[in-house]
Amino acid sequence: MPKQQYVEFHILQTVPPANLNRDDQGNPKEAFFGGVRRSRVSSQAWKRATRIEFDRHLPEADQSTRTKQIAKQLSERLKGRTGLEAEQVQRLAGALLEPLGIKAGRKAGDTAYLLYYGGGQLDRIVDLIADRATDLAAASDDDLTAAVKGLKIAEELKTSHPMGVALFGRMVADIPSLNVDAAAQVAHALSTHRVELESDYYTAVDDANESDDTGAGMIGNIGFNSATLYRYAAVGVHQLIDNIGSKDAALDAVHRFGRAFALSMPTGHITSFAHRTRPSLVAVVVRDDQPVNLVSAFERPVPATDPSGAALGVAAESAGSLAREYLRSVRQWGDEPAHAAVSHAFDGDADDDIARAFGGNLPFEEMLQRLDQTLARTWS
Repeated sequence: MPKQQYVEFHILQTVPPANLNRDDQGNPKEAFFGGVRRSRVSSQAWKRATRIEFDRHLPEADQSTRTKQIAKQLSERLKGRTGLEAEQVQRLAGALLEPLGIKAGRKAGDTAYLLYYGGGQLDRIVDLIADRATDLAAASDDDLTAAVKGLKIAEELKTSHPMGVALFGRMVADIPSLNVDAAAQVAHALSTHRVELESDYYTAVDDANESDDTGAGMIGNIGFNSATLYRYAAVGVHQLIDNIGSKDAALDAVHRFGRAFALSMPTGHITSFAHRTRPSLVAVVVRDDQPVNLVSAFERPVPATDPSGAALGVAAESAGSLAREYLRSVRQWGDEPAHAAVSHAFDGDADDDIARAFGGNLPFEEMLQRLDQTLARTWS
């Protein structure tokens, strides 16, 4: 078995006029790359969209949440299991969490920072006291503190991580023992070409206006752009196995991550732009040395035509550029991947370039199934 292994997901996705991820001015985020201004969607924005999509297909007990309200969620679980009053379960929850040393936030009941954990982990903490919760609720503060002191509460948050926490990791600066090294890396999505910021000036009419009142009820501006984006993520299978503690569960998580990453979409201003699209290309590459982001394929901004002057379109040109960069990288560095496959929506010259790089075009689900088979053989 390899000491390490990485599964990469390379995606090209064309998005119509949209404002997926805004900056402090309310405009779409951008980056300067290859000498020109590009559209950018931050890794945080797409990771959150991926987490939401990922959890949507899991049983509730296996889902994860990132919140400051761990005390509230623990209280709700205690109340559901024990039937105690709200004040009693809040007191018990506070006592259970106190040994962790989690700092309190400004708002009563909140923690000072977002904590990422699984619902199943909270359920196991409840299990530690569920059968004697009534007696503990009646105990004095000193007796309650002494009773919970010896419980392995921290261990429940340090082990048996749900898939989400195992993939995306957890950072608690002042409690390093609760940290989880993320198995997934997600890059900022960048347009493969130059973009220009545009502005939508809009008005809203007051429907109850009299016929002679022609003024607008509201006016405003929304910044937007449109782009073909290169999206990239990598999952360290070895790290994921360590985090979850099960090879089968880890390989299942890779499959689920691939689907969630491909089908997720940040929802900024989505009701204004209805910008949800499907990727034009999803390529999967498995490497045993290190992950390789192929954004260098787009260091030179992609034009709307190929070098011969034929009009291919930005997406097709981007697909060809990605395939050629992959082949160049393999030739130059000799890092022949353990597995490569692709699902895409192109034909003609772009299809030929893609096939030389990643193999024949596969339906998306079949591509993921072949990835499953490759990983199963590797880790069996």
